[in-house]
Amino acid sequence: MRTVPPRTHARRTSLMAARAAETSPIGYGAGTTGGGGASPVTAPTPAAFKSAVAGDAAKVVRASGLTSLSGQVDSGSRTTVPGVGSSSGFTGSGLRVKEKTNAVIRNLNITKPVAPADGITVQESTKVRIDHNSFSADRDHDKDHYDGLLDINHGSDNVTVSWNTFKDHFKGSLVGHSDDNASEDTGHLKVSYHHNRFSNVYSRIPSLRFGTSHLYNNYVDGAETACHSRMGAQMLVENNVFRNTKVAVTTNRSSGVDGYANLRGNDLGGAATEISRTGTFTSPPYGYTAEPASSVVASVTSGAGAGKL
Repeated sequence: MRTVPPRTHARRTSLMAARAAETSPIGYGAGTTGGGGASPVTAPTPAAFKSAVAGDAAKVVRASGLTSLSGQVDSGSRTTVPGVGSSSGFTGSGLRVKEKTNAVIRNLNITKPVAPADGITVQESTKVRIDHNSFSADRDHDKDHYDGLLDINHGSDNVTVSWNTFKDHFKGSLVGHSDDNASEDTGHLKVSYHHNRFSNVYSRIPSLRFGTSHLYNNYVDGAETACHSRMGAQMLVENNVFRNTKVAVTTNRSSGVDGYANLRGNDLGGAATEISRTGTFTSPPYGYTAEPASSVVASVTSGAGAGKL
């Protein structure tokens, strides 16, 4: 692991632009290519979009405009779904990647996923990249009115969640849906979160059961309970920034078995930590560069979310 040293403003700006424009995923999702060089198509209606993203042939299907959905759309393997411009995406629901491999979802606005549908669900799938999307809801309703913004479950593996914004929601990102799913999830659910911004999200930033997660260079503002490791999960929390947050990291809530966590280089901003068990996960099995916490707010604010590619 290399940590970026202090730089001049001009060099920092260049670094932030380069990071925000990453052409391939870093972390557990490295090597994910989606539809690769397939010729992009644009689906003009919800029905046409649903048909276009189905199947496992290599494809790039562009979402244009903000489309209202009453349920999730299933996306196939070897598929890239990019939004057109800065305001395309889905409201009311979103996408599901189920029993698939090699999927990329980028540059989408995904808003108000009404329960029981998540904004994005990754289920029994491998090699997935969730990048430069803007997830949001509101906190005017009961906490169960909307479902999760991004949930990863049922033994999914090798996922990178990068440069997204998550805003105004109770339940941010759940990894591992149940305390009773050890047989399917143990040894899987390996997820990297980097350079994401969580604003006014109450909890699950993320909540991790059984799996292994590396969280670095994320910016969390306005959480009750942010990073939550449970049911023996291993979590490395590195060079993140927390503001207006009650508990930055916990390993001992809500489940019958505690999780594990290692912390280094974070700016807690006065937030508490509840670490009942220190984990063995200290060195991710991939190359990456973690910038210091002192530059995270600037880089994430300028680079995360739809329209920032």
